[in-house]
Amino acid sequence: MSTPVPARPDALTGSPDASRPGLFPRLAAEGFGSLILAVTGLGVPLFSIPQSSPMPAALAAGLAVTAAMLAFGHVSGGHFNPAITLGHLLAGRIRAGAAAAYVAAQLAGASLGALALYAVLRTLPGIADSRTAFDTVTAGFGEHSIVQAPLAAVLLLEVIGAAIIVSVFLGAAARGRANSAAAPVAVGLTFAALLQLGQAVGNLPFNPARAAASAFFSSGWALEQLWVFLAAPLAGAAVAGLVFRTFRAGEQAGEHAVPASGPGAETGGSTGSDVSDVSDVSDDEGDAAPVAAPTGGVAVSRKDSDGGASEAQEFFEGKRG
Repeated sequence: MSTPVPARPDALTGSPDASRPGLFPRLAAEGFGSLILAVTGLGVPLFSIPQSSPMPAALAAGLAVTAAMLAFGHVSGGHFNPAITLGHLLAGRIRAGAAAAYVAAQLAGASLGALALYAVLRTLPGIADSRTAFDTVTAGFGEHSIVQAPLAAVLLLEVIGAAIIVSVFLGAAARGRANSAAAPVAVGLTFAALLQLGQAVGNLPFNPARAAASAFFSSGWALEQLWVFLAAPLAGAAVAGLVFRTFRAGEQAGEHAVPASGPGAETGGSTGSDVSDVSDVSDDEGDAAPVAAPTGGVAVSRKDSDGGASEAQEFFEGKRG
């Protein structure tokens, strides 16, 4: 007789995968979280007076990341960054369709946040050119970098910084961690430290959505240089995601290597390795959680028992990536 297989907990909240919301609520959470990051990460340095600013802009942005993850992590996983979403995709923690939708929501949310800041700038009588004001918080290299950093330096820093951020996210928010609530704090502090470095070099955001949002409302040179701040962090995220995929493969191999024990091993019923195989079907982004069949020792998934649902409905409910 088979033992029921419990759904694995969500990375940030400990809730079962089956209880995760559908795709639309998750996209709304990603969009609103990205808006918060854009408003904070761009707005604090944009409207701060350096001599009297009580909080560094990098620390403010890091705290915003932590707050957004605590607020929306239980809904969407709290990515708010296409680089983090790509890392999850390559690590096998989110499906391709959901990942593409996440990126679109992140870009939309960050752009709306930047638009709100631009609208505020247009109302200020002391600002003659709102686009020139936005240039001061937009990522750039060469003559548009504070320290005149060349392209090679900016590329290297963006790749390394994004790889670090994605690695911290994937590691801190991994399933089965005893204190998964620490993930937002770890990610936020990492962002704050790297943004402090990035500001000194050229307002490096390590976030393609934020980079694109600020470039849309800056002078023409920002769009010409935008490709660097899209490609470089995604390259770093790809490295981190592939590394963590090898970690996951190693964990699965270790689970399958555990010898079966108990009555099932002797009678031909369900074994420990069978349970391990089935429990590994779900992922962090709303895949169906497996349940054990009442008889016969064959486990089936809730997704399989939903035969009447169309593929489109399953996609928008988050059951298909």
